[in-house]
Amino acid sequence: MGTHSTDNVALRVKDITLDIKDGTGTRRLLDHINFTVAPGELVGITGPSGSGKSTLLAIVGCLTQPSSGEALLSTNDGEIALHEASGAAAAAIRRDHLGIVFQQANLLPALTVEEQLLLMPRLGKVFPIKGKKWQHYKDKAARLLAGVELEDLKDRKVSDLSGGQQARVNLARALMNDPQMLLIDEPTAALDTHAAEKVTELIRTMAKEANIPALYVSHDEDQLATLDRTLTLVDGKLED
Repeated sequence: MGTHSTDNVALRVKDITLDIKDGTGTRRLLDHINFTVAPGELVGITGPSGSGKSTLLAIVGCLTQPSSGEALLSTNDGEIALHEASGAAAAAIRRDHLGIVFQQANLLPALTVEEQLLLMPRLGKVFPIKGKKWQHYKDKAARLLAGVELEDLKDRKVSDLSGGQQARVNLARALMNDPQMLLIDEPTAALDTHAAEKVTELIRTMAKEANIPALYVSHDEDQLATLDRTLTLVDGKLED
């Protein structure tokens, strides 16, 4: 699926450009984007609405293919070409290598907090997980819920939780399959200041503990200031 990477880079974005049809012509959404992310590095992405932030995240998340350029993710199996993946291959990459946290938690209302996490290792599996392996996942879910300070609510339906608590479940779920990278899109936009600070603190703490790099899209300057560095997109271009 990729080539072996020997340098200290978790994500390599090389000359990413995206053009879309616009009437009789084309419109450029991303214009020759270049950057790298180191292992364990938390990188913010900010900029005005419509500047291409979520579009860039969609390319790294195998949800959109660029017109040109590369997005390469380092894994134990070598570099994965995120920019080339589509269909079932893209879904497998998201399942096995990426943890995605959207603004809307997209939790399943029929499931409890614990069940949200335990669903993740079952995705793509034909046969049920049993015995010691299932207990391993239950123990892991318990550790992650303790990490986001929700272990006492594991049997509650998510509809009973506050917005901040749902965002924390969303983070724990994204970490359940040991991703090589977190992609985080405006996770605190609908939260009050206290809840937003708590969610960002937990993202930072848990990602650093697991040495997982992250791209964190946000308009919130206070939250961005707690990350390692921030990239600014304006009109589809990275500002110097």
